[in-house]
Formats: sequence, structure tokens, C-alpha cells
Amino acid sequence: MVFSSLQRAETYTKMENASLDVLVIGGGITGAGIALDAATRGMKVAVVEMQDFAAGTSSRSTKLVHGGLRYLKQFEVKMVAEVGKERAIVYENGPHVTTPEWMMLPFYKGGTFGPFSTNIGLRVYDFLAGVKKSERRKMFSVQEAVKREPLLNKQDLRGAGYYVEYKTDDARLTMEVMKKAVEKGALSINYAKVVELLYKDNKVVGVEVEDQINGSRHNIYAKKIVNAAGPWVDTIREKDNSKKGKTLQLTKGIHLVFDGERFPLKQAIYFDTPDGRMVFAIPREGKTYVGTTDTVYKGDISHPTMTEKDRDYVIDAINYMFPDAGINSEDVESSWAGLRPLIHEEGKDPSEISRKDEIFVSESNLISIAGGKLTGYRKMAESVLDIVAEQLEKDGGQSYPGTQTEHLPISGGDVGGSQGFPAFLQKKTQEGMALGLSEATAKQLVQRYGSNVDVLFHLFDTDKNKAEQVNLEPVVYAMLRYAIEHELAYKPVDFFIRRTGAIFFHIEWVRTHKESVINYMGELFNWTEERINEYTEELDQLLHEATHPVVS
Repeated sequence: MVFSSLQRAETYTKMENASLDVLVIGGGITGAGIALDAATRGMKVAVVEMQDFAAGTSSRSTKLVHGGLRYLKQFEVKMVAEVGKERAIVYENGPHVTTPEWMMLPFYKGGTFGPFSTNIGLRVYDFLAGVKKSERRKMFSVQEAVKREPLLNKQDLRGAGYYVEYKTDDARLTMEVMKKAVEKGALSINYAKVVELLYKDNKVVGVEVEDQINGSRHNIYAKKIVNAAGPWVDTIREKDNSKKGKTLQLTKGIHLVFDGERFPLKQAIYFDTPDGRMVFAIPREGKTYVGTTDTVYKGDISHPTMTEKDRDYVIDAINYMFPDAGINSEDVESSWAGLRPLIHEEGKDPSEISRKDEIFVSESNLISIAGGKLTGYRKMAESVLDIVAEQLEKDGGQSYPGTQTEHLPISGGDVGGSQGFPAFLQKKTQEGMALGLSEATAKQLVQRYGSNVDVLFHLFDTDKNKAEQVNLEPVVYAMLRYAIEHELAYKPVDFFIRRTGAIFFHIEWVRTHKESVINYMGELFNWTEERINEYTEELDQLLHEATHPVVS
């Protein structure tokens, strides 16, 4: 199937002419999961996304496939059990994009956690989440904890728990799920904004979308319409006149990134702040990132930003837990702000807002899914598609099987599972080095693209002359071509943020290659001078915001 930005018009034509069973509004992790579940059950499915895939919440999380440890504090036993098991499935189906990360949980005299409660809590967690033997919790003495992370606050330290979380690249995970859906027959397009819902006999039967790049309008019809628009779920429900009862409450979380030399964290840490919030500090790709905040958000949904207050809160938390690091605002290399679409019930306190997902079916039969977590995307998709399948059958259509995704590798995931991935990584890294890549670059490509890395290697190897002609380093050229032709990247920000994560973890790399990438894309897509300026400004603004808070 085609997933190239050079063939956007063809994708629209196919969507308009297809006899769709399901149309999904929203191309974040939830929408991607729904598309994959539908396609693998044999349904004809399409996805429309008004921004870029994963541009909302799905590229702005803590980048962890959580096991749900913090839900244990709230006694959400069922949630811990389900999330823990799902985490293992997400890892097995895409070990290139999800990796185990040992996390240390220090405890202090007078803190929320003590040695006993941590030990019991982690033991219950191991049991509920079905944690494999090699990843079960350990308990450390003060000496062992400090040895593993010398920067820890040593005052009143009483020891630490040690357990496994899973690190991911949320936007890449979304991308790989969406690509797998497309491989399985789904149609999917970004920059396609739903401007109207279309009705027949008071039932929703389609959408009118406006292409955000060329302004063209398209009517797309389907038997069932699913609203998986994340923070915009209520915006779509308003169009349907069905926003009532439970609604979304958006909260904002920010993360700060520091160079690893300035903040040389050796070990991922999960800790309590003095005001009782849980914060992660995680080493990654030569950097250390820390988050998150949790504040009610009322601003522009498409553009949440970090304020000075947000930044200072995280810096205070760092200095509380790692006083010897002496971190200040000048040290922030990059940052991101994201929104959590949580479900709010009238009359309930904000602290009682659920992290669970819920499905709403309106009188017009618009099916909306809201809330939920990155880790649970596959189960959420299964719940939605079970409803869709039941409705389609009741409407006199064919019957469909249950979910087919539990043991289905996502795109790039054909690497022999978690057991086979280390050998795959080693073998492919050697192949990349044989082509002239450095070991670090080859390894990074294999970890990012998994079993799709051969396409990258081929582009790198065969198109060196073309890369030179357009003033791009061959490896940048290979990644860019792949993003455009196989991952529907259209704007510079798609490439630098969602396809590579570079704006967060390699911001200097973005500054170095920005101009040549924009020039190349401008030529390829025949952009006007005005368009080039617009996209350059968009990227420049995000680069600025990554390092400068907005004035609060």
C-alpha cells in the first residue's frame, strides 16, 4: 500500500471512492491502533488526521510504556494488571521502538514510600503486572543506591526499590502502528481536517475534510465513524451536538532535556516531589530528560507551551532530588509540552479525574473514545472495534473475528521478538558499518527503524551522489527520503519532530541540517517562496519554544 507524501491526491481519491466500513478521526496512537485492529479483522478502514500523525499527545508524553505502578497507590488493581500485561505485548510486537529500562525508586525518611511499602508495593506490582522473572523488583541498601546514582540526595535516604519500566519513542511507536495498518490495507492521511460531519436520517455517515496543505475539500463516507481525536474529542462531539455528561479535562505536562555531560545521570529515577507529585528523570541518547508537571490547561489545544512556572517547577524538583548537580534554567537544552485528555465528571474534584479510557456512542451513532494511556492503545482499539463489529453485524453486514493484533509485530518489528532483537541489532549494525556508517549511526538507525532499516541502508548506499547534489549528508538524505516516501512526512517539522525526535534529543543536529532539508523538500514538493518561509518560521518557532518558556 502507498504511504507517500508524493501521492496524497491518490490517497484522497481512494478514500472518496472506497466503500469504507470504518472512518477514524485522529491519527495519534489511539487512531493508529483502531486502524490496525480494523484492517486486520478484514474491515475497510481509513484515517484522517488534521495535523501530522502523533502531533498532539502522542509525541509529547513521558515516552514510557508504563506498567502502571503509580495506579497501585490509588488501589486501581485491575488497571495495574491490564496495563502491565499490555506493556509486555507492546514490547514483544515492536522491540526496536520499546526497550526495558531499570528504574530506581529511592525512599527517604518521612517520604511517601518507605522500605516496607516499596517492597510490598513492587512485589504486588510484579504479581499483578505479570512481570517476567528476569525483570522482577530488587531492593537496594543506601550504599547500593548511591553507587548506582551518585547524584542522588543522600540526606535521610533509606534505600531504593528497583524495577523495570519500558522506554519508547511515542511518535515512532504511533508511526509504526499506522504503517502496519496501511500495510494491512488501511488508507491514512495527515493534514486532513474534519470541517463537517455528514448525516443521513439523523445518523452520521461521513465527514467533509479540508486539506490543510492545498485547501481542497473531500467528502468521505463510511458505515461507522469513530472519533479518536485525543484532546479534540469534545470538539468533534460538539459538531455532533452530543457533548454532554462526561467531558474532557485537559491537563498539561512538560519535560526538560539536558545534555548528559551537564547532568550526567547514570540511572533512571522515579521520585516523589515535596508536594507529592511523581517525577521521572531518565538518561537517553546522551541526554537526561525530566518530567512531568500536571496543571489544568485552558489554552490553544494545538499549541501547548512551557511557561517559566512549569520550567521552574521541574528544575526545583531536580535540585531537590539531585542537589549536587546544581541545575539551573540556563542548562535546559530542549523541552516539550503535551496535553493529557482526561475524563471529567460534573461535581467531581479534579484530583478524582480518571486516567481510564471510555467509549461514548451518541444518538447519531458517532463512536467516541477518550482518555486512556499510551500503553493501553491496543486494548482500547479492541474495545472500539468490538462495538463496531457488533453494530455492522446487527446492520445486516458480515460478521468479523475478534482482535488479531496480540501477536502481530508492528512495522519494523519483524526482528525475532524481544529475544531475537539483540542479535538482529548486532547483525544489522555490522551491515551498516560495512556500508561506511559509523557504529553509533548504524546502531541508531537499526534501533529507530527495526526491520525497515534495509530500506534506509539501500537509500544511503545507492543515493550518495544525489545526496551530495542537494547538499545533504547521505544519512540525512536517506532518513528524509524514507520519511517522505514511507511515512507521509510533508513538512520540515514532521521530519525533525515526529519522524526523528531530533528537536527533543538532538537539537543542534536540527539547527545544522534545517536549511538543507527545507531546501530539498521545497524543490521536491514545488513549494513557493511564501510556503518555504511559512514552514521555516514554524520550525524556528518550535526551536525557540524548546529552549525559551513563554512568559506566564
